[in-house]
Amino acid sequence: MAYLSEEKIIQLEKTANDIRKSIIEMLFEAGSGHTAGALGMADVFTFFYFHILKHDPKNPEWEERDRLVLSNGHICPVLYSTMAHAGYFPLEELKTLRKFGTRLQGHPHREYLPFVETSSGPLGLGLSQASGMALADKMDGKSKDRFIYCFLSDGELDEGNSWEAMMFAGKNKLRNLIAVIDRNNIQISGNTEKVMPLEPLADKIRAFNWHVIEVDGHDFKVFNKAVEEAQKVQDKPIVIIANTIPGKGVSFMERNYKWHGKTPNKEEAKMALEELRRFSKK
Repeated sequence: MAYLSEEKIIQLEKTANDIRKSIIEMLFEAGSGHTAGALGMADVFTFFYFHILKHDPKNPEWEERDRLVLSNGHICPVLYSTMAHAGYFPLEELKTLRKFGTRLQGHPHREYLPFVETSSGPLGLGLSQASGMALADKMDGKSKDRFIYCFLSDGELDEGNSWEAMMFAGKNKLRNLIAVIDRNNIQISGNTEKVMPLEPLADKIRAFNWHVIEVDGHDFKVFNKAVEEAQKVQDKPIVIIANTIPGKGVSFMERNYKWHGKTPNKEEAKMALEELRRFSKK
């Protein structure tokens, strides 16, 4: 994994802020979609696409690429925005989010946008898909050549499929599978611990024979160390619990579950963009 310098961290912070601005713009243009989780995961997506992933935007089907599976497909604005900023398709296309005939569906659709690894929408399925990919690579002797990453939300752990996948991956010791849980503590109807308590989350996952790492999902230096640790594990699948702030970067959205599935109106979008632009000038 490439060395993470202070200069690179500053660059990543600026890129993440640009991605957040694009998220606000595309969600306002669409008039529907999910805001809080997309903003909250902008740092994680930036870190992976601009520092961690082995990938090639000019050759998306490159056989040796790492795989990144987005399980909680409703936060796709951050996936689309990150991929556009990375050069997979023009930034202008982001304005077509959720429009009729667009490649940028409200949930990722591989038939329309072959740059994504899977179609996603129903929660709880991504970890099973990623586990299958990891097992296939293990069977083919490729488990040392690349990693299968799976991003999922804390709220979707209410789905039983997620835990079935954890049992499967733990049993098969899929050390090439690295899951990242967006631990933002909200879901569409409220706080996760009120809707369906998850804690002690780390202990539960360890009981399924996973290696667990907990980090601040907005600290690039700490996250870098977590991924380095994850890639060195030899006998277990790995999960990184990334503690994030939903709505990160826009003060009136932060930690407010009501922004889970709400988009900004014209005035709210203007306020959000002004706040993000102030960050750009720092």
